[in-house]
Amino acid sequence: MTDPIALARRLVAIPSVTGEEAEVARFLGSHLTGLGYHVELQEAAPGRPNILATTDAPPRVVLSTHLDTVPPHLPAGEDEACLYGRGACDAKGIAAAMVAAAERLRAEGVSEIGLLFVVDEEMDSRGARAANGHPLARQCRWLINGEPTDNRLAVGSKGSLRCSLRTEGTGGHSAYPERGASAIDRLLEVLADVRAVRWPRDAVLGETTCNIGVIAGGTRPNVIAEKAHADLQVRLVADPAPVRRLLEEAVRGRAEIEVHTCVSPVRLTAPPGFETCVVAFTTDIPNLTAWGSPLLLGPGSIHVAHTDREQIAKADLEHGAELYVRLARALLTEHRVVAAR
Repeated sequence: MTDPIALARRLVAIPSVTGEEAEVARFLGSHLTGLGYHVELQEAAPGRPNILATTDAPPRVVLSTHLDTVPPHLPAGEDEACLYGRGACDAKGIAAAMVAAAERLRAEGVSEIGLLFVVDEEMDSRGARAANGHPLARQCRWLINGEPTDNRLAVGSKGSLRCSLRTEGTGGHSAYPERGASAIDRLLEVLADVRAVRWPRDAVLGETTCNIGVIAGGTRPNVIAEKAHADLQVRLVADPAPVRRLLEEAVRGRAEIEVHTCVSPVRLTAPPGFETCVVAFTTDIPNLTAWGSPLLLGPGSIHVAHTDREQIAKADLEHGAELYVRLARALLTEHRVVAAR
Protein backbone atom coordinates (compact mmCIF):
# COMPACT_ATOMS: atom_id res chain seq x y z
CA MET A 1 0.00 0.00 0.00
CA THR A 2 1.12 3.55 -0.77
CA ASP A 3 2.12 5.52 2.33
CA PRO A 4 0.51 8.96 1.74
CA ILE A 5 2.92 10.71 4.11
CA ALA A 6 6.04 9.35 2.42
CA LEU A 7 4.68 10.10 -1.05
CA ALA A 8 3.61 13.61 -0.03
CA ARG A 9 7.08 14.32 1.35
CA ARG A 10 8.68 13.30 -1.96
CA LEU A 11 6.24 15.44 -3.95
CA VAL A 12 6.76 18.50 -1.73
CA ALA A 13 10.52 18.20 -2.16
CA ILE A 14 10.16 18.76 -5.92
CA PRO A 15 9.65 22.46 -6.84
CA SER A 16 6.61 22.96 -9.08
CA VAL A 17 5.66 26.62 -9.08
CA THR A 18 3.06 27.29 -11.79
CA GLY A 19 4.76 26.97 -15.17
CA GLU A 20 7.46 24.63 -13.83
CA GLU A 21 5.48 21.43 -13.24
CA ALA A 22 7.44 19.13 -15.60
CA GLU A 23 9.70 17.50 -13.01
CA VAL A 24 6.97 16.66 -10.52
CA ALA A 25 4.76 15.39 -13.36
CA ARG A 26 7.50 13.07 -14.61
CA PHE A 27 8.12 11.76 -11.10
CA LEU A 28 4.46 11.11 -10.34
CA GLY A 29 3.82 9.62 -13.77
CA SER A 30 6.72 7.20 -13.28
CA HIS A 31 5.49 6.35 -9.78
CA LEU A 32 2.00 5.53 -11.05
CA THR A 33 3.38 3.48 -13.92
CA GLY A 34 5.34 1.46 -11.38
CA LEU A 35 2.10 0.80 -9.51
CA GLY A 36 0.60 -0.72 -12.63
CA TYR A 37 -1.64 2.05 -13.93
CA HIS A 38 -2.06 3.00 -17.56
CA VAL A 39 -0.48 6.46 -17.45
CA GLU A 40 -0.93 9.18 -20.05
CA LEU A 41 0.93 12.48 -20.00
CA GLN A 42 -1.28 15.04 -21.71
CA GLU A 43 0.50 18.28 -22.55
CA ALA A 44 -1.60 21.23 -21.46
CA ALA A 45 1.22 23.48 -22.66
CA PRO A 46 4.69 22.68 -24.01
CA GLY A 47 6.62 20.84 -21.31
CA ARG A 48 3.70 21.04 -18.85
CA PRO A 49 1.84 17.71 -18.80
CA ASN A 50 -1.31 16.66 -17.01
CA ILE A 51 -1.26 13.07 -15.71
CA LEU A 52 -4.15 10.66 -16.28
CA ALA A 53 -3.86 7.22 -14.64
CA THR A 54 -6.45 4.51 -15.22
CA THR A 55 -6.99 0.76 -14.82
CA ASP A 56 -8.38 -1.68 -17.38
CA ALA A 57 -11.91 -0.69 -16.29
CA PRO A 58 -13.76 2.53 -17.25
CA PRO A 59 -12.99 5.29 -14.71
CA ARG A 60 -16.44 5.88 -13.20
CA VAL A 61 -14.93 7.82 -10.27
CA VAL A 62 -11.91 10.06 -10.88
CA LEU A 63 -9.84 11.62 -8.10
CA SER A 64 -8.27 14.88 -9.26
CA THR A 65 -6.14 17.74 -7.96
CA HIS A 66 -3.35 20.01 -9.19
CA LEU A 67 0.43 19.69 -9.33
CA ASP A 68 1.41 23.38 -9.39
CA THR A 69 2.01 25.61 -6.39
CA VAL A 70 2.26 29.32 -5.71
CA PRO A 71 5.78 30.77 -5.32
CA PRO A 72 8.18 30.59 -3.68
CA HIS A 73 9.13 26.94 -3.30
CA LEU A 74 9.51 25.95 0.36
CA PRO A 75 11.53 22.78 1.04
CA ALA A 76 9.95 19.74 2.65
CA GLY A 77 10.28 19.23 6.39
CA GLU A 78 8.50 17.25 9.05
CA ASP A 79 8.15 16.50 12.71
CA GLU A 80 6.18 13.82 14.51
CA ALA A 81 2.83 15.53 13.85
CA CYS A 82 3.09 17.47 10.59
CA LEU A 83 4.57 17.67 7.11
CA TYR A 84 5.78 21.13 6.05
CA GLY A 85 6.66 22.83 2.78
CA ARG A 86 5.10 24.33 -0.32
CA GLY A 87 2.29 22.10 -1.50
CA ALA A 88 1.99 20.20 1.79
CA CYS A 89 -1.73 20.97 1.88
CA ASP A 90 -2.24 22.72 -1.49
CA ALA A 91 -2.21 20.27 -3.08
CA LYS A 92 0.60 17.67 -3.06
CA GLY A 93 -0.52 16.15 0.22
CA ILE A 94 -3.94 15.77 -1.34
CA ALA A 95 -2.45 14.11 -4.44
CA ALA A 96 -0.63 11.62 -2.21
CA ALA A 97 -3.82 10.87 -0.27
CA MET A 98 -5.63 10.25 -3.57
CA VAL A 99 -2.97 7.82 -4.79
CA ALA A 100 -3.10 5.98 -1.45
CA ALA A 101 -6.90 5.82 -1.65
CA ALA A 102 -6.84 4.47 -5.20
CA GLU A 103 -4.37 1.77 -4.15
CA ARG A 104 -6.57 0.72 -1.23
CA LEU A 105 -9.60 0.55 -3.50
CA ARG A 106 -7.74 -1.57 -6.05
CA ALA A 107 -6.62 -3.91 -3.26
CA GLU A 108 -10.32 -4.39 -2.43
CA GLY A 109 -11.07 -5.28 -6.04
CA VAL A 110 -12.47 -1.86 -7.02
CA SER A 111 -11.16 -1.01 -10.48
CA GLU A 112 -13.55 1.65 -11.87
CA ILE A 113 -11.35 4.49 -10.67
CA GLY A 114 -8.95 6.97 -12.20
CA LEU A 115 -6.50 9.65 -11.15
CA LEU A 116 -6.18 13.05 -12.87
CA PHE A 117 -3.47 15.52 -11.87
CA VAL A 118 -3.41 18.84 -13.72
CA VAL A 119 -1.12 21.85 -14.11
CA ASP A 120 -1.78 25.59 -13.87
CA GLU A 121 -4.64 25.60 -11.32
CA GLU A 122 -3.09 28.50 -9.41
CA MET A 123 -3.23 30.78 -12.46
CA ASP A 124 -5.51 30.12 -15.44
CA SER A 125 -6.62 26.44 -15.13
CA ARG A 126 -4.98 25.66 -18.46
CA GLY A 127 -4.46 22.07 -17.37
CA ALA A 128 -8.11 21.57 -16.43
CA ARG A 129 -9.30 23.07 -19.71
CA ALA A 130 -7.05 20.69 -21.64
CA ALA A 131 -8.22 17.70 -19.58
CA ASN A 132 -11.85 18.61 -20.19
CA GLY A 133 -11.48 17.63 -23.83
CA HIS A 134 -10.08 14.18 -23.11
CA PRO A 135 -12.21 11.30 -24.49
CA LEU A 136 -12.13 9.42 -21.16
CA ALA A 137 -14.10 12.24 -19.53
CA ARG A 138 -17.29 10.82 -21.06
CA GLN A 139 -16.81 7.58 -19.11
CA CYS A 140 -16.55 9.35 -15.74
CA ARG A 141 -19.66 9.60 -13.55
CA TRP A 142 -18.18 11.43 -10.54
CA LEU A 143 -15.19 13.75 -10.18
CA ILE A 144 -13.75 14.05 -6.67
CA ASN A 145 -11.70 17.25 -6.77
CA GLY A 146 -9.13 17.87 -4.05
CA GLU A 147 -8.48 21.16 -2.29
CA PRO A 148 -7.88 21.83 1.42
CA THR A 149 -11.36 21.60 3.02
CA ASP A 150 -10.34 20.23 6.45
CA ASN A 151 -11.61 16.83 5.30
CA ARG A 152 -15.17 18.10 4.85
CA LEU A 153 -17.28 17.83 1.72
CA ALA A 154 -17.88 21.29 0.30
CA VAL A 155 -21.49 21.97 -0.73
CA GLY A 156 -20.55 25.23 -2.43
CA SER A 157 -17.51 27.06 -3.78
CA LYS A 158 -17.19 30.74 -4.64
CA GLY A 159 -16.36 31.87 -8.15
CA SER A 160 -13.63 34.28 -9.16
CA LEU A 161 -13.18 37.39 -11.28
CA ARG A 162 -9.50 38.22 -11.79
CA CYS A 163 -8.76 41.52 -13.47
CA SER A 164 -6.37 44.45 -13.75
CA LEU A 165 -7.05 48.18 -13.60
CA ARG A 166 -4.67 50.35 -15.65
CA THR A 167 -4.26 54.12 -15.53
CA GLU A 168 -2.15 56.54 -17.52
CA GLY A 169 -0.80 59.98 -16.68
CA THR A 170 1.63 62.59 -17.89
CA GLY A 171 5.24 62.29 -16.76
CA GLY A 172 7.43 65.04 -15.45
CA HIS A 173 9.79 66.15 -12.69
CA SER A 174 8.32 65.43 -9.27
CA ALA A 175 9.37 68.88 -8.02
CA TYR A 176 6.67 70.34 -10.27
CA PRO A 177 3.62 68.08 -9.83
CA GLU A 178 1.39 70.71 -11.42
CA ARG A 179 3.18 70.12 -14.74
CA GLY A 180 2.18 66.47 -14.94
CA ALA A 181 -0.56 64.05 -13.90
CA SER A 182 0.33 61.03 -11.81
CA ALA A 183 -1.08 57.69 -12.99
CA ILE A 184 -0.58 56.43 -9.44
CA ASP A 185 -2.74 59.19 -7.98
CA ARG A 186 -5.46 58.36 -10.50
CA LEU A 187 -5.23 54.66 -9.69
CA LEU A 188 -5.49 55.30 -5.94
CA GLU A 189 -8.63 57.38 -6.47
CA VAL A 190 -10.20 54.57 -8.48
CA LEU A 191 -9.23 51.93 -5.91
CA ALA A 192 -10.76 53.98 -3.09
CA ASP A 193 -14.09 53.86 -4.92
CA VAL A 194 -13.72 50.14 -5.67
CA ARG A 195 -13.14 49.46 -1.98
CA ALA A 196 -16.36 51.28 -1.14
CA VAL A 197 -18.54 49.09 -3.39
CA ARG A 198 -21.32 47.09 -1.73
CA TRP A 199 -20.97 43.73 -3.45
CA PRO A 200 -23.69 41.03 -3.72
CA ARG A 201 -24.35 38.57 -0.91
CA ASP A 202 -25.66 34.99 -1.04
CA ALA A 203 -27.47 33.16 1.76
CA VAL A 204 -25.27 30.06 1.37
CA LEU A 205 -21.95 31.31 -0.04
CA GLY A 206 -21.85 34.55 1.96
CA GLU A 207 -20.22 37.83 0.93
CA THR A 208 -18.55 38.77 -2.33
CA THR A 209 -15.03 39.88 -1.45
CA CYS A 210 -12.48 41.91 -3.39
CA ASN A 211 -8.74 41.59 -2.83
CA ILE A 212 -6.34 44.19 -4.26
CA GLY A 213 -3.35 41.88 -4.61
CA VAL A 214 -0.85 43.96 -6.58
CA ILE A 215 -0.26 47.69 -7.04
CA ALA A 216 2.55 48.86 -9.30
CA GLY A 217 3.55 51.94 -11.26
CA GLY A 218 6.08 54.63 -11.91
CA THR A 219 9.83 54.39 -12.31
CA ARG A 220 11.49 56.52 -9.59
CA PRO A 221 10.47 58.68 -6.62
CA ASN A 222 11.52 61.85 -8.40
CA VAL A 223 9.48 61.16 -11.56
CA ILE A 224 5.74 61.65 -11.97
CA ALA A 225 4.32 58.23 -12.86
CA GLU A 226 3.09 57.85 -16.41
CA LYS A 227 1.58 54.37 -15.89
CA ALA A 228 0.15 52.37 -13.00
CA HIS A 229 -1.88 49.22 -12.54
CA ALA A 230 -3.54 47.11 -9.87
CA ASP A 231 -4.40 43.40 -9.97
CA LEU A 232 -7.67 42.44 -8.29
CA GLN A 233 -9.38 39.16 -7.45
CA VAL A 234 -13.09 39.23 -6.66
CA ARG A 235 -14.55 36.12 -5.01
CA LEU A 236 -18.00 35.68 -6.54
CA VAL A 237 -21.13 34.34 -4.82
CA ALA A 238 -23.55 34.92 -7.69
CA ASP A 239 -23.68 35.57 -11.42
CA PRO A 240 -20.60 37.56 -12.55
CA ALA A 241 -22.53 40.09 -14.68
CA PRO A 242 -23.82 42.30 -11.80
CA VAL A 243 -20.35 42.33 -10.23
CA ARG A 244 -18.78 43.47 -13.48
CA ARG A 245 -21.37 46.25 -13.74
CA LEU A 246 -20.62 47.38 -10.17
CA LEU A 247 -16.91 47.44 -10.96
CA GLU A 248 -17.47 49.47 -14.11
CA GLU A 249 -19.66 51.93 -12.20
CA ALA A 250 -16.97 52.38 -9.54
CA VAL A 251 -14.23 52.91 -12.13
CA ARG A 252 -16.36 55.33 -14.21
CA GLY A 253 -14.02 55.21 -17.19
CA ARG A 254 -11.02 56.48 -15.22
CA ALA A 255 -9.07 53.24 -15.72
CA GLU A 256 -8.91 50.47 -18.28
CA ILE A 257 -10.43 47.23 -16.97
CA GLU A 258 -8.74 44.09 -18.27
CA VAL A 259 -10.47 40.84 -17.29
CA HIS A 260 -8.14 37.83 -17.14
CA THR A 261 -10.41 35.06 -15.87
CA CYS A 262 -14.04 34.82 -14.79
CA VAL A 263 -15.43 31.69 -13.12
CA SER A 264 -18.95 31.40 -11.71
CA PRO A 265 -19.62 29.95 -8.24
CA VAL A 266 -20.74 26.33 -8.06
CA ARG A 267 -23.06 24.24 -5.88
CA LEU A 268 -21.72 20.75 -5.27
CA THR A 269 -22.88 17.20 -4.65
CA ALA A 270 -22.64 15.96 -1.05
CA PRO A 271 -23.78 12.39 -0.27
CA PRO A 272 -25.20 11.84 3.24
CA GLY A 273 -22.91 10.75 6.04
CA PHE A 274 -20.11 13.26 5.47
CA GLU A 275 -19.35 16.48 7.33
CA THR A 276 -19.94 19.47 5.03
CA CYS A 277 -18.79 23.05 4.60
CA VAL A 278 -18.81 26.02 2.20
CA VAL A 279 -15.49 27.29 0.81
CA ALA A 280 -14.61 30.79 -0.33
CA PHE A 281 -11.97 29.79 -2.86
CA THR A 282 -12.24 28.77 -6.51
CA THR A 283 -11.20 25.38 -7.92
CA ASP A 284 -10.67 23.65 -11.26
CA ILE A 285 -14.20 22.21 -11.07
CA PRO A 286 -15.83 24.82 -13.39
CA ASN A 287 -13.28 23.84 -16.06
CA LEU A 288 -13.80 20.07 -15.66
CA THR A 289 -17.49 19.94 -16.57
CA ALA A 290 -17.10 16.90 -18.87
CA TRP A 291 -15.95 14.70 -15.98
CA GLY A 292 -19.33 13.99 -14.39
CA SER A 293 -20.86 15.32 -11.18
CA PRO A 294 -18.29 17.19 -9.07
CA LEU A 295 -17.50 16.77 -5.39
CA LEU A 296 -14.90 18.70 -3.40
CA LEU A 297 -12.96 17.21 -0.49
CA GLY A 298 -9.42 17.34 0.82
CA PRO A 299 -7.24 17.16 3.92
CA GLY A 300 -5.49 20.28 5.20
CA SER A 301 -6.50 23.86 5.95
CA ILE A 302 -6.81 26.58 3.34
CA HIS A 303 -5.74 29.06 6.03
CA VAL A 304 -2.10 27.92 5.82
CA ALA A 305 -2.07 27.43 2.04
CA HIS A 306 -0.14 30.15 0.14
CA THR A 307 1.74 31.08 3.34
CA ASP A 308 5.31 30.52 4.54
CA ARG A 309 3.92 28.21 7.25
CA GLU A 310 2.16 25.78 4.89
CA GLN A 311 1.72 22.40 6.56
CA ILE A 312 -0.56 19.42 6.94
CA ALA A 313 -1.12 17.18 9.94
CA LYS A 314 -0.07 13.61 9.20
CA ALA A 315 -3.21 12.32 10.90
CA ASP A 316 -5.36 14.51 8.63
CA LEU A 317 -3.51 13.20 5.57
CA GLU A 318 -4.21 9.59 6.60
CA HIS A 319 -7.83 10.44 7.37
CA GLY A 320 -8.17 12.14 3.99
CA ALA A 321 -7.10 8.94 2.22
CA GLU A 322 -9.68 6.99 4.25
CA LEU A 323 -12.41 9.50 3.32
CA TYR A 324 -11.57 9.24 -0.38
CA VAL A 325 -11.93 5.45 -0.14
CA ARG A 326 -15.24 5.75 1.67
CA LEU A 327 -16.58 8.37 -0.75
CA ALA A 328 -15.56 6.43 -3.86
CA ARG A 329 -17.18 3.28 -2.48
CA ALA A 330 -20.43 5.16 -1.79
CA LEU A 331 -20.52 6.69 -5.26
CA LEU A 332 -19.79 3.43 -7.06
CA THR A 333 -22.42 1.62 -5.00
CA GLU A 334 -24.96 4.27 -5.99
CA HIS A 335 -23.95 3.85 -9.64
CA ARG A 336 -24.49 0.09 -9.52
CA VAL A 337 -27.88 0.48 -7.81
CA VAL A 338 -29.03 3.01 -10.44
CA ALA A 339 -27.71 0.85 -13.29
CA ALA A 340 -29.58 -2.20 -11.98
CA ARG A 341 -32.96 -0.47 -11.92
